[in-house]
Amino acid sequence: MVILLNDASDVPVYQQIRNQIVIGISDGLLLPGERLPTVRALAEEIGINSMTVNKAYQLLKQEGYILTDRRNGARVREEFGCGKSLSGESQELLRRLICEAKISGMSKEEFIRECEKYF
Repeated sequence: MVILLNDASDVPVYQQIRNQIVIGISDGLLLPGERLPTVRALAEEIGINSMTVNKAYQLLKQEGYILTDRRNGARVREEFGCGKSLSGESQELLRRLICEAKISGMSKEEFIRECEKYF
């Protein structure tokens, strides 16, 4: 999986890394149990400070997307919780997206069609 950073984005670099890894897991580009690059290797590959990658990995671990240990490094979780609800943070993000869509004049049906493309 290739991580592409947008230097012009307002989204912090560690969050961009986190987001792309989550998308990779969702899209099947990163398989359950798959080993992620070491912090140092990924930092060198994309040309950033290793502390930034470490922050992204810590966030992914905290959110339950990856597991880390000293021997095996970081790996995609084998199984994810059976919870069928979004985290509070994700619900707030979805609410903001819906509000922006409504303000821009998008209908509910158009919004749902757009969501279906990515689901």
